[in-house]
Amino acid sequence: MLRAETNQAQAARYIANGIAATAVHYAVLQFNLGVLHLPSAGLANLIAAGFGITTSFLGSRYFVFRAHAGSFLHQFARFGLLYACIALLHGGVLWLWTDLNHLDFRIGFLLATALQVVLSFWGNKVLVFR
Repeated sequence: MLRAETNQAQAARYIANGIAATAVHYAVLQFNLGVLHLPSAGLANLIAAGFGITTSFLGSRYFVFRAHAGSFLHQFARFGLLYACIALLHGGVLWLWTDLNHLDFRIGFLLATALQVVLSFWGNKVLVFR
């Protein structure tokens, strides 16, 4: 029973951290497109992903998985590799959705983010903060 409560609490913290990281990511994406007028939604999203990733790492390490006893540098390196792959996938989805098919970038962002959620929880739990 205690294990299930721990998993539920971890899942709730993961969701809260994900909302915060996604808000940062989306705000920077909006800034890149609306203020800086970057010509590519894929490029704007790739840049924004770096800000969301940093927020996610700090939240995952200290709040979600509470795995700050491990080496910061090793966790950061594994997290960075995982999120570099996810960011490329996220940017690719947005590039295909918006730049290639001329569809609304907000919908593409939501689709790419749903894929990111699944991949990041699994990767963090199994590969980064074990």
